[in-house]
Amino acid sequence: MRIERVDDKTVRCFLSNEELEEYEIDYKDFLTRSEKAKEVVQEIILQAEEEVGYKPPKYAFDLQIMVVPEQGLVLTFSDKDNDFKEGSQIMEYLKEMTKFLQKTKEQLQNPKSAEHPGSDTESHGDQIKGKKSGRDDRPDYAVFVFEGIRGVMNYAAVLPGNLRVESELYGQDGIYYLYLKKSHASYERFSRACVQALEFGRLYGADENTLLRIKEHEPCLIAEKALKKLRG
Repeated sequence: MRIERVDDKTVRCFLSNEELEEYEIDYKDFLTRSEKAKEVVQEIILQAEEEVGYKPPKYAFDLQIMVVPEQGLVLTFSDKDNDFKEGSQIMEYLKEMTKFLQKTKEQLQNPKSAEHPGSDTESHGDQIKGKKSGRDDRPDYAVFVFEGIRGVMNYAAVLPGNLRVESELYGQDGIYYLYLKKSHASYERFSRACVQALEFGRLYGADENTLLRIKEHEPCLIAEKALKKLRG
């Protein structure tokens, strides 16, 4: 279990597939807030308090879940009052998650790198997908997961009808994955759509392997213009 302090109100935890098997738990337990998931979350919080001085909020926190294909899960804990309402902030969040995944992959592939804090892992994170650091490294797509089709439909209903993003819907057994791509929309409108998605579902992934994994394991329900079709 690897825990990283992001700021005063946010921590991230990486759980490997081996640890998930040991806990006899998977990402769906966290989505449905099962008793097993609650026990693991409590253990993570206690460990975060000891290792990085994390102080959990008194009342409630947000839990974001991201699957790292073939490796495990990244759980992000943040105070409910953290402000993700600005479009630029959600894009920064996606970029930071991408960097965190890259750092985690590097440490899994080369455990010795964790013993050399002077290594420049951050610079590698800026080069994901062959892009230079700066505005061009902003992700132009994201996948969100919803519990039940009603959540996806409610989300689609609040979006403007002229939003020019690409969208696809996958899922089964009551868990649905919505793929959003910026396409012809501005970054501001795309990022606002991502922010609104967090009100109805959770961020599932923003790295290049996410959609490939979903296509491999989940049936495609709507191959194109999913948001428009869900709005009716």
